[in-house]
Amino acid sequence: MSPARIAASLIAFGLLPAAVLGGRAGAATVLMISIDGLKPEYVTEADQRGLKIPILRGLMADGAYADGVAGVWPTNTYPSHTTLVTGVTPAVHGIYNNPEFDPKRKFAESWFWYARQIRVPTLWQAAHRAGLATASIGWPATVGSTDVDFLIPEYWRIFRPTEDLNPSDRYLIAALTRPEGMLERMQQSLGPYLMGNDVSLEADESKTRFAVDILVKRKPRFMTLHLGSLDYQEHEHGPFSAAANQDLEGIDGMLGRLIAASRMSDPEAIIVVVSDHGFVELTHRVNLGIPFVQAGLIEASIDPATQAASVNSWTAEPWAASGMAAVMLRDPGDQHALTQVSELLGRISREPAWGIEEILDAKAMQKRGGFPGASFVISMKPGYYTGGNLSGDAVTDFAGHGGHGFAPHHPDMHAALFIAGRGIAPHRDLGQIDMRQVAPTVAALLGVKLRSATAAPLLVRQ
Repeated sequence: MSPARIAASLIAFGLLPAAVLGGRAGAATVLMISIDGLKPEYVTEADQRGLKIPILRGLMADGAYADGVAGVWPTNTYPSHTTLVTGVTPAVHGIYNNPEFDPKRKFAESWFWYARQIRVPTLWQAAHRAGLATASIGWPATVGSTDVDFLIPEYWRIFRPTEDLNPSDRYLIAALTRPEGMLERMQQSLGPYLMGNDVSLEADESKTRFAVDILVKRKPRFMTLHLGSLDYQEHEHGPFSAAANQDLEGIDGMLGRLIAASRMSDPEAIIVVVSDHGFVELTHRVNLGIPFVQAGLIEASIDPATQAASVNSWTAEPWAASGMAAVMLRDPGDQHALTQVSELLGRISREPAWGIEEILDAKAMQKRGGFPGASFVISMKPGYYTGGNLSGDAVTDFAGHGGHGFAPHHPDMHAALFIAGRGIAPHRDLGQIDMRQVAPTVAALLGVKLRSATAAPLLVRQ
């Protein structure tokens, strides 16, 4: 093996800094696309399911892929996407859930939107510090990032589609993009960008249109893009439903345009397609807060007209996270409250109707890397989804929908990974992998070091 190839191999495993080869030699251009909610079976079993997704099938044939990616606690969008760019668990990177904990329900559904909430280096930061141009569209937890050169973050003021919002809200997303004025200039030729929490296929088309423009004109060496419409269709209709399958076929066409744009700037660009979690058919919605109200741990007022709840005071309260819930104590040192909650959870966990799979204490959750401030975590059986009601029926029917957030060891929660491009081994089955391996693998492809990530990079090169 030549000295150059030996050095390149050492860089890939993080044993030699890229600077040894002049900083950029051996480093690839990487386009990393997240298809929210993509189960690997959509691609690995595409023929059996009658799916017409030639681009995704081509990535699988031409490159390396995982049979499944075991995710994090919880298997939700924001914690998972942050693990994908940091290589560490939510307890380490700081993005614990989608929404922030809001015991009094006064935050208007504020999510973990901000880059400053991430406590460890990201792939954008590592690439930016190495002198590589970076870009991102719609990726969670990127608002205010100074390490993304061309940024359109994911953010909304009101949880509604674009057409339901005040037209002036278009100025909000423009104000959050960088460099200043970029979005306004792009909209002059590309048309309006989406606003709010728009998760339609048309919104993904808008993201794709703007991403293609950045790829062709700005030529970033590392770009991330988050597409969310498949996740929406799976929530509404379930995984592998006709609506979800049709949506993915639409996304597949967008992938073809994105790949062509990336390789127009760099024919040797590497494409990384990831997802954040899998999906499962739901059967029930479980309002875990109701027994806390009944036990006097939450004091709530219910609006008789709307049935909306406001929390007046609380001692302990569940923090819903889709297929699980973290139980937070107002005073974690309150031993009486801790005992009271432990007894409550023990009682309901023994009743099959609640659909509880496991109760984990703080020590057990620490080993799993989620919810560092929680006294307990309630892990639900797949199919039983946590709700937020504080009155009415505790358990209700929820068939016909899909969900995630369940414990990552369940195969239905496994995410996807496909990597293809110059130097990537064709049709290499990586088996079952850990989500924490994705970021160090991408870092190695970029020729940069992500020092907080300790998982081994995947062997994807020929």
